Amino acid sequence: MPLDQDHEHERLKKDRGEMSFFEHITELRKHILRSVLAIFTVGTICFLNKEFVFEKVIFGPRHPDFPTFRILCNLSHTVGAGEQMCFTPPKFDLITRVLGEVLMQHLYVSFWLGFIGAFPFIFWEFWKFVQPGLLETEQKAIRGVVFVCSFLFLLGVTFGYYIIAPFSISFLAGYTMEGVVVSPTLDSYVTYMTMFTLPTGLIFEMPIIAYFLAKTGIIGARFLRAYRRHAVVILLIVAAIITPPDVVSQTLVAIPLYLLYEISIIVVARVQRHQELALLREESGLINRE
Repeated sequence: MPLDQDHEHERLKKDRGEMSFFEHITELRKHILRSVLAIFTVGTICFLNKEFVFEKVIFGPRHPDFPTFRILCNLSHTVGAGEQMCFTPPKFDLITRVLGEVLMQHLYVSFWLGFIGAFPFIFWEFWKFVQPGLLETEQKAIRGVVFVCSFLFLLGVTFGYYIIAPFSISFLAGYTMEGVVVSPTLDSYVTYMTMFTLPTGLIFEMPIIAYFLAKTGIIGARFLRAYRRHAVVILLIVAAIITPPDVVSQTLVAIPLYLLYEISIIVVARVQRHQELALLREESGLINRE
């Protein structure tokens, strides 16, 4: 470690004092409790607005007037394709077979919506816990990380909700056979909606994960470029896992995943350039002092 970084570490220790293991645990507990409280608060708001949450949000992609269907239909007419891009999901009823299933799904949905709504605050609490252990130069290098992570997560959730969910639900509800009536349970519908949104939000954090892996020297831009073909196969497998087995949905997921992979390569290459420049400046400084 360079001498100036050693001095900075010593200065940080003096400024905030050396924390013991139990003091770290106590501090972590405070951040976790505040995060849980944020999830509980947002989740309670969602729980108290049951009709809006289920009818407008959860059941939205199964309605013909869902924004995705209307936008595609308007686009079809605009480009002169007529009704070719106009489609709506088939009508189907949701049933429950377990006593208390409606209540349990209501609680389940409220919790996950609480987590999604409170995610920026949760990450901010996590950042406040980690930040004191970083050098001032490291803090400046990742300034705005809370905003970027929150934006990418919410962008992924939005993509899953408005793009993956309507196409996937239309495919699954329309895939039937003679003598079979499609009447999915509320539990299966909510599970699929969760799978369409939350994993997508987490996957959209790929550039941030690549940034920190590059900072620690675990991966490099050359490595990511060399294994690009392998990554494409893995991304297709991931797309197949979080979507139904139809080509359209998998393609809709695979394309942004591949773009995120390419963005991750750019991010990692930039990190490496900064590290190489810092190393050159350090070496030149040592030579000048000698």
